[in-house]
Amino acid sequence: MFSTRHLVDSLTDQDPETGEIVPWLATDWEVNDQATEFSFTLRPGVTFSNGEPVTSEVVKANFERILEFGPRGNIARSYLENYEDTEIVNDHEFVVKFSEPNAQFLQATSTHNLGLLASESIELSDDERCQGVIGSGAFVLDSYRPNEGINLVAREDYDWGSPLYENRSAPKISGVSFTVVQESGVRAGLLQSEQVDAIGSVAPQDIPAIEQTDATLHTLTVPGVPMSLRLNHGSPVIQEHAVREAISLAINREQVAEVVYPDGAPAATSILSSTTPGHSDFCEELRYDPERARELLAEAGFTPGDDGILVRDGERLELDFTWSAITATNSGSVELIQQQLSEVGIAAELDEGTPAQWTAKVAEGNYHLDWFNTTRSDADILRTVFDSRLANTSHLPEGYHTDEALSLQATTLDPEAREEAIHQAQKALIEDYTSIPVIDHTNVMATSAEVSGLRFDSDRRIRLYDVTLNRGED
Repeated sequence: MFSTRHLVDSLTDQDPETGEIVPWLATDWEVNDQATEFSFTLRPGVTFSNGEPVTSEVVKANFERILEFGPRGNIARSYLENYEDTEIVNDHEFVVKFSEPNAQFLQATSTHNLGLLASESIELSDDERCQGVIGSGAFVLDSYRPNEGINLVAREDYDWGSPLYENRSAPKISGVSFTVVQESGVRAGLLQSEQVDAIGSVAPQDIPAIEQTDATLHTLTVPGVPMSLRLNHGSPVIQEHAVREAISLAINREQVAEVVYPDGAPAATSILSSTTPGHSDFCEELRYDPERARELLAEAGFTPGDDGILVRDGERLELDFTWSAITATNSGSVELIQQQLSEVGIAAELDEGTPAQWTAKVAEGNYHLDWFNTTRSDADILRTVFDSRLANTSHLPEGYHTDEALSLQATTLDPEAREEAIHQAQKALIEDYTSIPVIDHTNVMATSAEVSGLRFDSDRRIRLYDVTLNRGED
């Protein structure tokens, strides 16, 4: 995701401090009273890196291709729910129309998920897109090596950057290389030995050594759905409310924060991260109470087996716990949660997979628990993740009782009514233990003393427009 944002620009941008939506490729816009029509005016002179101009026609083609995406396009498709048409007024004016109010769409246009691609990239299959795309961004894809890294080079003719950054023209650096290095300790060593300029996903144990250098640490609490246990509601045992509640009560969130995450990482207090607009605090519902967890499971008919794992009707309470080592904290988190669950008699069998394997298992429903989060600086991410009519990777029953509240927050035009709908959606999801939030995902990056001007967008992803390297080379 770090690299994608630099290849593609969006119609708008979002101020990470205020949440305000500001112009980018669209210089201005109007929304009708029902939030069913969004009229945009494009900035003239913008081109994709292959020379193709950014026009109303190509914007329309982007939106309509998104509707054809497979499972990897679930998030982007959810932003275009009830899409009807994009009416072309002229090359630089168009109107996006929806059959129902879409209060979240304007913010969605600021995300990289709705970033614009050139015509030849629009025509690519989903698999082909994963190999590279052509955008109007400040950088161009130079090379991509699956599971190894990606190289980007700066566009010298770039001149339409977001107004949120000082430099709106060509980047000050000539390029950037993102390299996959699995071990946090190795990443830290590369930074300390000045072989790289920046590293991401710094593990807590590596922070003290980095603090002894001239490097700068950047601690970022990510908005959206926090690191959570996604529950597969297609599984009979997960369908039992008592089991879901017991799982939540068995988890010591503060311990996960203290043991696995860097200092200051907040334990989850809702199904929305604390940095997400509209977040409400439900810390009481998310308390640690292993004794109550044992009581609930006993009331549900479970009794301890010889090894301490609960048994009912001859079957052990054994859950498949799928995860992937996408960030440095994932391994420690799932292992600690596994231990905490075992203390109340729940066996969680860890099943690590590559990102592709993990995604496939979740989509197919071959799991009980899944360690995940989803990023977006808007509460509508709850609809994307938990609406039974959308991707529904939690395999919720059709017409799940929170669908109505999730729809209301996405369609109401009254700010106070939307805030209340967001609160009610969180409350319902928490009280039903639809998913089990554990900790607000907190990522630590480190940059060398030579790096200055690094910025972060509203989703806490890096932006390189203002970056300079003070060693006199790039």
